[in-house]
Amino acid sequence: MNQQSDVIVIGAGFAGLTAARELSRRGRSVLVLEARDRIGGRTWTDTRFGLPLEMGGTWVHWTQPHVWAEITRYGLEVTRSPIPDRAYWHTGGRVREGTPDELLALFDPGMTAVLAGSRDWFEPFLREDFDALDGESVLDRIATLGLPEDERELLEGMWALNFNAPPETAALTQAWRWCAAASGSWQLLFEACSTIKLKHGTKSLAEAMAADSAAEIRFGAVVTEVTQNANGVTVTTESGETRQAADVVVTLPLNVLGSIRFDAFAGVTSQASQGLKTWIKVRGDVEPFLAFGGKDLPLTYAHKEYAVDGDSVLVAFGPEAARLRPGDVDGVAKALAIWRPDLEVVGTAGHDWVDDRFSRETWPMLRPGQLRQVRALRRPHGRVHLAGSDYATGWAGFIDGAIESGLATARRLLSR
Repeated sequence: MNQQSDVIVIGAGFAGLTAARELSRRGRSVLVLEARDRIGGRTWTDTRFGLPLEMGGTWVHWTQPHVWAEITRYGLEVTRSPIPDRAYWHTGGRVREGTPDELLALFDPGMTAVLAGSRDWFEPFLREDFDALDGESVLDRIATLGLPEDERELLEGMWALNFNAPPETAALTQAWRWCAAASGSWQLLFEACSTIKLKHGTKSLAEAMAADSAAEIRFGAVVTEVTQNANGVTVTTESGETRQAADVVVTLPLNVLGSIRFDAFAGVTSQASQGLKTWIKVRGDVEPFLAFGGKDLPLTYAHKEYAVDGDSVLVAFGPEAARLRPGDVDGVAKALAIWRPDLEVVGTAGHDWVDDRFSRETWPMLRPGQLRQVRALRRPHGRVHLAGSDYATGWAGFIDGAIESGLATARRLLSR
């Protein structure tokens, strides 16, 4: 069946929802094709342990202008994660315990040195002579600092957390983009990554945006091919159905672009994030705490997020989902015991985004040498337009970046 729309949007994550809303509210007929049975993309508020838990993206911040404007637009409430009372960190084969301030002080020399100069390169736009810099990994930069062993190990773990990947695969330019967006402050960056969240979940924002749109959303529509000619674009789905439009906006994660046949551009390199996020329910109402470890641990970070029915729910991250799956209760328990052998794990919950055919990645983080490729992908490819947090110019890797990219793409189409 051939049906004509002004624009087809592939994917109902935040970039797709933003583009669809902006276009449809300006009179364009918009069809959104979503492979899953829900909106939200790599954000997904699901009920586990009797709580609304975020399986994917979670935190927002007032330094992120696009998402904060949307929160204001729809009158949504925010809340904050618990402030930790204690900190645990694993270096040199043993665990230390102290205050959060003591732990963060250990990070300061290395984080300051790694991120020095970020605002010179990324405020507000990337300098054009960035090629030599973009070939460097975060681990390359850390190796030049001559830090004490404990500080180096923690610093590598911090960047394994931020990239949700081994830091040797992490582009220094990506780290600098984040820091520049946080006004050059690594402490503000850390706050933006783990502090403020939507009180009723990311689904509250996704649902508000979808309700504010006149676009049609079709679920279970797995796109396999996108072709174009002078008259428009034809989109083919796995079921063999074809749809036509004047333009198409593709909001798929970078790591699954290769699942669609395009005649508009060549294949792309996969981005870095290959890790996991897991929720961990432990026995008893434990004090709020955070825990850090080096890049070689199966979990590099954990903190308490909720108390429920006399027990506690933690959230934790690791750099390699192939090594530790989010639902592996025994494996997660062993990993947590590196810091807290006193805690009894009674359950875990999560979603394996790396094994998910519609994502193949967690939050988008670029590899060394990949920034120029992604910048090229932002440009229109005839009637094919890419949008998403993977392609954002500002807070790439965050909900904010997805909204920014969706807005920019819609504006481009509306101006034609």
